[in-house]
Amino acid sequence: MRVWLACFFVLFALAELFDWLQEFNLPLPIYILGGAFLAVASNYDKIFDSYFADSSIEASLEQSQLDSLTPSTNPISFPVASPVEDAQTSQTDD
Repeated sequence: MRVWLACFFVLFALAELFDWLQEFNLPLPIYILGGAFLAVASNYDKIFDSYFADSSIEASLEQSQLDSLTPSTNPISFPVASPVEDAQTSQTDD
């Protein structure tokens, strides 16, 4: 019998709460701010955890890359042919 009375009172309270919430109105900016807050709260771990984790990883990677780079003592030279010389040799071959 107690279970039935408890269920009756809980269902009655929920029905009255539902009726009260149907008449309850908020202005549009409150809905917009609430939606923005829920979006940030639901994606908090994706936004802030990855941001802080990535920056520490990137900083350590950049530091290790800078440490691994050693300047070469041997200069690198590339032979560059003059376009005029190439054109003159192709004209004389014809």
